[in-house]
Amino acid sequence: FFLPVAESLDAPEDLITMDNGCVCCSVRGDLVRTLGQLTKRRHEFDAILLETTGLADPAPIVYTVQTNSKMSENYYIDSIVCLADAKHITQHLDEVKPDGAVNEAYQQVAFADKILLNKIDLVTQEEKDTLRARLAKINKFASVIETEKSRAPLDKILGLNSFNMESILGVDPDFFESQEGDSKHNLEMVQSVGIQFEGELHAQWFNMFMMDLLRERAADIYRSKGLLTFHGQGNTKFVFQGVHEQINFGPAKEPWKDNEPRINKFVFIGKGLNRQELTKGLMECLNKEEGQK
Repeated sequence: FFLPVAESLDAPEDLITMDNGCVCCSVRGDLVRTLGQLTKRRHEFDAILLETTGLADPAPIVYTVQTNSKMSENYYIDSIVCLADAKHITQHLDEVKPDGAVNEAYQQVAFADKILLNKIDLVTQEEKDTLRARLAKINKFASVIETEKSRAPLDKILGLNSFNMESILGVDPDFFESQEGDSKHNLEMVQSVGIQFEGELHAQWFNMFMMDLLRERAADIYRSKGLLTFHGQGNTKFVFQGVHEQINFGPAKEPWKDNEPRINKFVFIGKGLNRQELTKGLMECLNKEEGQK
């Protein structure tokens, strides 16, 4: 269920604007109040679309929906969608911000589960291929949907539960293998990093590693996903996904199969990520007996 927004409760389209026009500032009050009002009319709509023009970081919205009991009982995040202008997005990605800050275009691409690549009729095939390759370096896991004049296939956007903990299970194995064998330096300010290794993790050590990592680098880590096996937890397969420091963690629907390799997988999308350091830190979380093998 993807989160919409509005101009007036009385409008025929039922668009609802926040009092001050800023979701970022009013998300704690205005958004909760508005969505709370809509629960009374739940039978009248299938989904809510929250349009966040100018808001690069959806974390406040994700946090509010997931942690406010009134919200989580009635709503869930279906997908984070980024609308990208194929003709002009390159110049926005290349925009230099003061003090080395990441510009809004980078952040919006990095946070997305789906990227609507619009105006593809205004670029050449070569330009489109180059752009898609660049978007993949920033966010390898977002589905890119090509559109013209913003005519998007709703069945590829809504109702797919793209924003869920088990999305790590659908990551292409080739991504991890290509990262292990890729010696080229990714020059993008924001990039996708994949790590995998076999063995059982020590739960306490892993929790301490993640707490330290997020305390120091939460602002730089836009999205994270993980598939884990812990010592002493039998065949239970664990998954997590995060937006900045907000992490959802729990058992997967299906356990590890008896003959299935216990391979831990981690995905991080963020700024200035060092894959070698992340790998070293995560592997130090292996249960001692595993680490000595």
